[in-house]
Amino acid sequence: MSNIIGARHPQRVWTMVLSLLAASIGSSAFAQTPEPFASTRPTARIEYWQQRLNEIEARLSDPASLAPIRLVFLGDSITDFWTMAENPWFPGTTGGRAVWTGTFGGADSDYLALNMGISGDRTEHLLQRILPKGEGGLGELDRPDLDPDVIVLLIGINNSWAAEDPAVSSIFEGVRAVVEAVHARKPRAMIVLQSLLPTNETDRNENVVKPVNAALEAFASESPQTAYVRYLDLYPTFLTPDGQQNRAFFMDAVHPDEDGYRAWRDRLVPFLDDLRQ
Repeated sequence: MSNIIGARHPQRVWTMVLSLLAASIGSSAFAQTPEPFASTRPTARIEYWQQRLNEIEARLSDPASLAPIRLVFLGDSITDFWTMAENPWFPGTTGGRAVWTGTFGGADSDYLALNMGISGDRTEHLLQRILPKGEGGLGELDRPDLDPDVIVLLIGINNSWAAEDPAVSSIFEGVRAVVEAVHARKPRAMIVLQSLLPTNETDRNENVVKPVNAALEAFASESPQTAYVRYLDLYPTFLTPDGQQNRAFFMDAVHPDEDGYRAWRDRLVPFLDDLRQ
């Protein structure tokens, strides 16, 4: 009977054979998979910024004393990515982890640092993080044994997107509020107020970034800020000779790459040395 069916319906037979072969190959392939795909495992969703927030909270609640920390870095992703190795969103690009580990990882106790940058933060988000727990904030600067010599601050560029009007005034006032909040929580620490970095957008640089930087520099030079704030202008460090963003120092339009963090470190460390004299 099978021979008769094969003779009368050769196409049907070949279709059945190919289907069985494909099923066999497919079964073999699945059988050889050492691990199930991540796509098959029920997983709670957590955004990158939430993961960073959890890491910082865990570090701050660690029973080990925070007293050896001499530097605290506050900011958004530009600060956060000091401790990033390979960028998961831009394969082939690398953040500043090697630079951070070599300089701020503890080899020199005078530069032992805690990185509290969180990607995506605007000034208002950083304000909420450092607001005391007793006032409804996260209290990230509450612990008395976290007593750094210097707090290194860079914040504000994220406020230039979906910006309040006028953008320059909004960003400046947000940064000023952060500086005042930091000083209130850690009055003994000097604050290194860093300029915004250049973006790859000429209009944003000319109309927002440069005016904000000018306002921050003026703010740092006024009393009473002169007693506890020092302004570090990083903007020129990240430019080409013709005044454009130096793409060799960035892994995208905003964030430095490893070379960029190295150039930043090379400006920051001598600045800190002078500050401590």
